[in-house]
Amino acid sequence: MTANTITINQQMDKFDGHHSVWLFGYGSLIYKADFPYLQRRPASIAGWTRRFWQGSHDHRGTPEAPGRVVTIIEEAGAICHGMAYLITPEVFAHLDHREKNGYLRLAIPITFEDSDQVEGLVYIATPDNTAFLGAASEQDIAAHIARSAGPSGPNADYLNHLATALRELGRHDQHVFDIERHLAALQAGSE
Repeated sequence: MTANTITINQQMDKFDGHHSVWLFGYGSLIYKADFPYLQRRPASIAGWTRRFWQGSHDHRGTPEAPGRVVTIIEEAGAICHGMAYLITPEVFAHLDHREKNGYLRLAIPITFEDSDQVEGLVYIATPDNTAFLGAASEQDIAAHIARSAGPSGPNADYLNHLATALRELGRHDQHVFDIERHLAALQAGSE
């Protein structure tokens, strides 16, 4: 599958006719809502885990030297915490462009902190997109992030903003925090 997913996402009609839809964010969407929304609530999705396995050719890297950003990977028993936004369908055009580098819209059950559940959507980068980088050790991912930058800035900023946002939500993500620790050691010259 091509990395540019705008056309594919425009064909998703699951929420056609809806006046509003809940969107689940698990990466930069947690801390960078550059779109209008009606409500914002901490939430989670079950059966998925956050991983720095997606390449970023357009935001945190370049086509020649992609950065690493998060996607979610299915994992039995896992809970991925993030932020949900109630949006109108007009916002899809902006989000489809923002998430165009390999991310597809997927309908998914979203659970709020009060245990209420709704069907909403999430953007996910699957292993069959050409920008997918796949698994690596947290130390190798940190080294990759340390040397990457793109039009949206240093890849390290993405990681650090995400780690801070998760702490502000009161949520622990071992994968993210281990990469953050390795990156800090690299930047301090101790790794």
